[in-house]
Amino acid sequence: MMIAEIPVQVRYAETDQMGVVYHANYLIWMEIGRTSLIESLGFRYTEMEDQGILAPVMDIQVSYKNAVRYGETITVKTWMDFYDGLRTNYGYEIVKEDCTIAATGLSKHVCVKKDTFRPISVRKYFPAWHEACEKNKKQM
Repeated sequence: MMIAEIPVQVRYAETDQMGVVYHANYLIWMEIGRTSLIESLGFRYTEMEDQGILAPVMDIQVSYKNAVRYGETITVKTWMDFYDGLRTNYGYEIVKEDCTIAATGLSKHVCVKKDTFRPISVRKYFPAWHEACEKNKKQM
């Protein structure tokens, strides 16, 4: 199982009135992590999009553990938690510099045709992606 790690410097604009990172920003960091993982596998989302395929979020959850503040650097760890050729679930850990877990998360995706939003088989449309996903997903 491949785990992509990408550092993120927390910006002032990401904080709320209490001086901690506003909760919705964790979703953005998860997207940064997901993109980093896909690129680590040797692919880019734009390759799919150029062929009329999208990978929308079907479900997402975040569990907040410890506050993150302006000026801190966090690391977003991302892995493929589940993949079956149609659905892909990504797992996340957002970790502070002192190795404290700030948040954990899971997002669920399915690839669809842009014009109809009908699901497609990654195995059929993108065999190289399918092979990389099979090889690098979390083993049950």
